[in-house]
Order: sequence, then C-alpha cells, then structure tokens
Amino acid sequence: MQYHELNSQVPVKVDGFYQLNKDQEALESYLEYVEGKTLRFNSIIEKLTWLTENHYYVNFFSMYSYDVIEKIYNLILSYKFSFPSFMSAFKFYNDYALKSMDGELFLENYNDRVLSIALYLGEGNAQVAERIACVLVRQLYQPATPTFLNAGKYHRGELVSCFLLSMEDSLNSITDTVSTAMQLSKIGGGLAVSLSNLRAKSEPIRLIKNVAKGVVPVMKLLEDSFNYVDQMGQRKGAGAAYLNIFHRDIVEFLDTKKINADEKSRIQTLSIGVVIPDKFFELVRENKPMYVFYPYSVQKALGQQFDDIDITAMYDEMVQHPDIDKEEVNPRTLLLQIAKIQFESGYPYLIYIDNANRANPLKNLSRIRMSNLCTEIFQVQKTSYISDDHQEDEIGYDVSCVLGSLNLVNLMDSIQRGESLEEIIFSAMTALTRVTDKSNIKNARSIRRANSMFHSVGLGVMNLQGFFVRNFMGYGSREAIEFCDIFFMMLNYYSIMASSRIAKEKGESFHGFSDSDYKNGTYFDQYIHREFIPETEKVKKIFENVKLPSQTDWMALRTFVLEHGMYHAYRLSIAPTQSISYVQNSTPSVMPIMDHIESRTYGNSTTYYPAPYLNAQNFITYQLAHNVDMYSLIDLMAVIQKHVDQGISTTLFIDSNTSTKELMKYYIYAHKVGLKSLYYTRTKNLSIEECAVCAV
Repeated sequence: MQYHELNSQVPVKVDGFYQLNKDQEALESYLEYVEGKTLRFNSIIEKLTWLTENHYYVNFFSMYSYDVIEKIYNLILSYKFSFPSFMSAFKFYNDYALKSMDGELFLENYNDRVLSIALYLGEGNAQVAERIACVLVRQLYQPATPTFLNAGKYHRGELVSCFLLSMEDSLNSITDTVSTAMQLSKIGGGLAVSLSNLRAKSEPIRLIKNVAKGVVPVMKLLEDSFNYVDQMGQRKGAGAAYLNIFHRDIVEFLDTKKINADEKSRIQTLSIGVVIPDKFFELVRENKPMYVFYPYSVQKALGQQFDDIDITAMYDEMVQHPDIDKEEVNPRTLLLQIAKIQFESGYPYLIYIDNANRANPLKNLSRIRMSNLCTEIFQVQKTSYISDDHQEDEIGYDVSCVLGSLNLVNLMDSIQRGESLEEIIFSAMTALTRVTDKSNIKNARSIRRANSMFHSVGLGVMNLQGFFVRNFMGYGSREAIEFCDIFFMMLNYYSIMASSRIAKEKGESFHGFSDSDYKNGTYFDQYIHREFIPETEKVKKIFENVKLPSQTDWMALRTFVLEHGMYHAYRLSIAPTQSISYVQNSTPSVMPIMDHIESRTYGNSTTYYPAPYLNAQNFITYQLAHNVDMYSLIDLMAVIQKHVDQGISTTLFIDSNTSTKELMKYYIYAHKVGLKSLYYTRTKNLSIEECAVCAV
C-alpha cells in the first residue's frame, strides 16, 4: 500500500530531522484508499435508512424525526472535522469505523460515528444529542473504546468493558466469581479480582488442617478462564488478581511472575497487583519484623473478612491475638522482592490502600479494597455471599468502569476563546451518565446492582504533555505543577457542579449520599480554605481570560450540593488512553511519550506515529518518558491526585542503570506524597541505538 510506504519514511531523517511531511502524504493517500472502499449514499437519511434496514444501526428514526437528524448532522459537518495525522485516521478506520459484514467496505466515517454516538446517548432528546455531538466532533471529549466502538450499532458489545469483583472465602464464591469472570470476558470485559479474603495455603477446611491450597490455584483458574474466553479469537481476555501484602500467601503470589518460576505456579497472562496499607511502609521505615496473617483464622477471631479490615489500625491487635495464625517476614526483603520482580516483568501494580481510603468521600459507607486493570478506579465494594442453591444469596456491590477523557489541548483552546468550561464538562458528564444509565450487565449481579446504586463514572484527561509542549513547559517544571493544580481544581469543581445539576434534573442522588463527605460538607474544606491563583507568568498568561472558581464559588457549590445532592458517587479517574489517544492525535493520558516517533505493528506492517505537535524547534525539549526525573513525575501526579476523587494510572519509567534501591525509593516516595497507585514499571535497556537525540 502506498500509504504504508509513505508512512515508513517518516522516521528516516533528511537534513538531520524526521520527514514529518511524509505523515501528511500518507494520510492523504490513506483517505483516498478509504474513499474507494466506502459505500456511498446520497444523504444521511438514505444512509441511516439502509443501515437500519440491514441491521447495522439501531432504529434512530423511532427516537428522532428526519428533520432533527439532519439538523444534528449538519451541525456536525459545520465543524469541518479532519484527521490531523495518518495514525489518527488509520486507527479510526481500522478499529472503530463500522464495516460491512464481510469486512470489505467502510460504512461510516468519523462524522457518522459521532452522529451515531450522539443519537444513541441522546435517547430521543435532540438537545442532549446536539451537546454530545459538539464535544465529540471537536474532539473536546473522547469516550472510552467500548462506548466509541459500540454506541448505536445493532450488533454491539457493551458500552463498558472494565470491571472489579471481590471474592469471598468459599467454594461457592470462587466458582461464582470465575463464572462471572468468564461471562464478562465473553463481552470483551477486562476484570480485576480481589483474592485477599481467600484462606491461605495449608489453612484448615472443615477443621481438617493443612488442606487449603491458597491463592495461586485460583489465579490459575482465572488465567485459564481468560485464555479460554477470548472474544471470538479477536483478542485475549484480560484479567488481574489483587492480594493484600499482609496475606500469608504474598510471597508465592509474587513468585508467580518470576521469569524462573516453576511452570506449575508461573502466571503468564494474568496481571497481578499488591494492596499495601500504611503499616507496611511504617515497618519498612523502622526496619521491624512484619507478620503476615492467615485470613481464615483472622475471620474466625475477629468476625470480619480480611478485605474489610483496616490493617494499619488493627495490626498490633492482630499480632497479639492468640487465635490468629501468623508468620514473620522481613518487610525490607519483601519490598526488595517486589522491585526485583518489577524489573523482570513490570508487575506487580501497587495499590496504596490507606491513601485511597483517606480520600474516599464514601468512607462512612464502605471501604475501597482494590483497583482495576489499569489502577485508576477506586470505589467502595461489598463482597457478595453466595449460598449453595442461590436461594439465600446476599448480593453486594462491585464496580464497572464508565470512562471518557477530555483532550486538554483542544479544551484549553476552547475556553481561552471564551467558551464555558462548565458547559463542556457538563456535556461530557451527561454522555458518561447516559452510558452508566444504559449499562445493564445481566450476568454480573453485584456489578449491575452497584451501577444502579452509585452511577459512578470516570472522567479523565489526555494530551497533558502535548499541552506542555505547545506551551513550552517542562514536564516536571514549576509551571507544569502550578498549571495542573489549577486546571484539575477546575475540573473537580465543574464535575461536581455537573453531577449536582444532573441530580437536580433527575430528582435522585447516589446511594449513600446522605452519609458522604459531600453531604456533611467536609469534602469542600480543602477548597474553601485556599484560593487558587497563578503565580508564574506563564500560567497567569494561560488563565488570563479564564474565570477560576474562587473560595466563594466553592462555598456556593457546597450549598448547591447540600440542596440538590449528587448523581454520581465517583466522577473522576485518569485512565491510560493509549489506543484512543491515536484517534485524538494526543499524548496518552497524563504520562510522557516513550519516543518522538512511535512504532506500532499491525498485521504484517509497521505504522509510525510522530508525537503530536513535534517539530525541529521543540524536539530537544519534548521530554521522553525515560528521560523524565521520576520524582518530578510523581510530584506532578500527586498534585493532580489531590483533585481526582478516584485515581491516576501512573507508570514508572526506569532503565537498566536504575538500582532496585532507587526503585524502592520511588515506591516509598509515591506513597508519602499521596498517590493511590502505581501502574506498570517500564524498564528500558540502555544502548547507543536507543538514544533518540543522538540517533542518525
């Protein structure tokens, strides 16, 4: 294909720099190819009629009149959308655009996909559909992949594809959870499961000692389930298992990711994460012995499941309790083991569970226990009780991830032109609300129940480094930190306002609002007692035409929330966004880029993606992830985290010269400054060829 040939010339330097013009030539060539493979229609009404009659789209004509549909489509066309890069177009048409049943023809372009999503989420309300269409076509807001891919299609998957489940210590619960995991994998879901309640290896079953097999065999069951249920061969199922670091099986759990692990215990495709209370870091700091506990004995002694216990608060009592079985380990050795395994595999994820629960606005309702596959979701859970015949089941509540992201560069351009940030965020929150209201995961009872109770969503941000580059700001600079402190304060403010406006419209607040920190007003204290005013000249310039919420505004918002409530128990989370960022031509999430020219392999061809806004002038200042100081990265994430009610998918970037001691210091520092999690650790093996600045 000519477009692949043109794109392949992008990284080949001429006169000392990349041939970025070849990316635009590849884009033009690719769009010509798409044009020749697209089924043509004379009007949007003719197209929708054909797509409806042939069962490609749901029947939008039952929701809207012809005139309304034409009006919304003409509005979309008026913005004159065009793909900014070859990768943005290639990714859209390759992965998201509707195709004929035989896969030979494209049946929709970008504007059509926007129309389909807007009409579907609008549910017959033309005004809502228009609002959603406007933020989509201007790429101010980007739904997560399952919504962007499926909304409006007749044969579609779910609008959400990320879930969390907790497991009780019983065979009924284990089999029910594994079955649910397979059902969720069938619909394209990625799933995280907490194993912390399971009895440890050698604990008794029905008073018979030394018979429990521990958590590793259950991990094997989950891994085999995800490998078996692989979304019809299109992609493998994806799952993660979480375990509390004070669980007796923690060493065996970590060993499953060792390269030289025994094949009987090695876990190859299942991700793992460790839940770490504050007490662990206290023991590391003081170099004191650490005790890991047998959960079944804990439950018998204290009457609580392991996941429900605040271990930091209860640790000393648990150590001294004569009926709780325990073993002594060295906490520094355990932390070193985590660092070594991360060097080998990138795992485990680290969850700072007490940081998450301290900031949890629903702490009076339940505890946060774990996170998801990408470590940005933090919501309360309650484990279900599963009876033998299911007649006495007590269904708790688990989590589905309803995600979408704002494109920071496009958003800031809009509000600097005088557009209302409140209304843009309200439109994005409305789109997310329609997704959560439409979600009905029939084969996951605890998830379906929680969704109807909490209406939780996760509005995030992408293109942060793209914004920094556009404004000549270093990734971890003072200006970058100050900008993030102010912007994410505004995002928090307007997302709360949107949630309260939606609660007022619907006459409904989320379950537990009356016991939340929003209702008692304490959540707002951090903003009422501080004014957010730019100090650096660069940040002053960025916000000079933007009205920043003041202390008085926050007090007024608190009053509004007390009167009208909030519809969403959780509102904000920052997901990785790697795949969908290509369509937006943005840098991923809030992380730095890996390379100036990224390469991705699709089938038998390699596609090259120049970093957004890259040019010869900003090449040196466009910091690559492995050149960013990790303490600066953590500091930046910590500033953002203060304003995000859930979490941030935060990746550490290290190289072969990084010591395990330094990596351990990153863990401790991230916990100290308030992060809730650390996602992957990506290790780069240094060589002359990998020096992007010096390469010829």
